[in-house]
Amino acid sequence: MRIDSRNPNNLRSLNIYPEVIRYAEGSVRIELGNTHLICTASVEEGIPKWLMGKGSGWITAEYGMLPRSTHTRIQRDRATNSGRSQEISRLIGRSLRSAVDMEKLGEKQIYIDCDVIQADGGTRTAAITGGFVALALALKFLFDQKQIKEWPIKYYLAAVSVGLKGQNAILDLNYDEDSTVDTDMNFVMNNKNDFIEIQGTAEKTAFTLPQLQSMIELAQSGCQELFKKQEEIIGNFFPLES
Repeated sequence: MRIDSRNPNNLRSLNIYPEVIRYAEGSVRIELGNTHLICTASVEEGIPKWLMGKGSGWITAEYGMLPRSTHTRIQRDRATNSGRSQEISRLIGRSLRSAVDMEKLGEKQIYIDCDVIQADGGTRTAAITGGFVALALALKFLFDQKQIKEWPIKYYLAAVSVGLKGQNAILDLNYDEDSTVDTDMNFVMNNKNDFIEIQGTAEKTAFTLPQLQSMIELAQSGCQELFKKQEEIIGNFFPLES
């Protein structure tokens, strides 16, 4: 039995609340157990100079942690000066761009801001999962306003962590698990069961191919649950394909 009494294949309790920031084109609060984030999507005219004239848009992300999002106060986290924040920001941006046809977006840029207000492990995966919903809401706004002519999202996108504790794979690690597992992996996937990105490290002992397969299968099942939760918010305009 795990620290929080979950079975190995159980996600933490998950809630996604839309439109929590009045001024953002898209916004959500995502609560994954005791990990809570605000994710906003802000639309801006204009794109990076290297994209000008190509008829293509851009999606970028910034991730940060509030000072008391952890057990003790941390210095205010800024994506511009924290190596960890930069790495996670780039991961979020790469992941979300994979789900969008940039030519259908046109020459617009969307900023995804993911702010951790309470951290208990899995902040980067929650940021991707919540950031996708905020992005979809922003794109729905653009579509309704006839600022884009075609729906640009290609598929659902979510992310989840999986760890190895001894011989057992466990899904969606909280902080205590994340800090003690033998192997820690993050999977970014779409609803076609394709992988967008995999990050993994054997913290203590090497893992075998069968163990990797078990982690992959657990990540796939976990992401399918996340997609269904996302659909509760965006399924009325972008239904989840079975």
